[in-house]
Amino acid sequence: MKRNEYHVVPDGGGWKVEQGSTVVGTYDTKQQAVEAGRGVAHGNEPSQLVVHTADGKIETEYTYRDDPYPPAG
Repeated sequence: MKRNEYHVVPDGGGWKVEQGSTVVGTYDTKQQAVEAGRGVAHGNEPSQLVVHTADGKIETEYTYRDDPYPPAG
C-alpha cells in the first residue's frame, strides 16, 4: 500500500502543508504548519510527514503506520 506523503515547506513569510502539488493549508508559523501536517498525516494513514527547514532541506520525518523495515532496495 502506498503512503500518503505530506510536506511542511516555507511559503513566502509563512509556511504551508502540501501533498504533491496540492496545498493542504497555509500557516503563519512553522509550529502551526507542523501540528496541522501531523494531524492530516495521522488522519490519512499510512502516511509520512516531511518537515523542511527555511532553506528547503529536510529537517525531520514522521511516519504513521506501516514503515517498511528494512526498506526495499
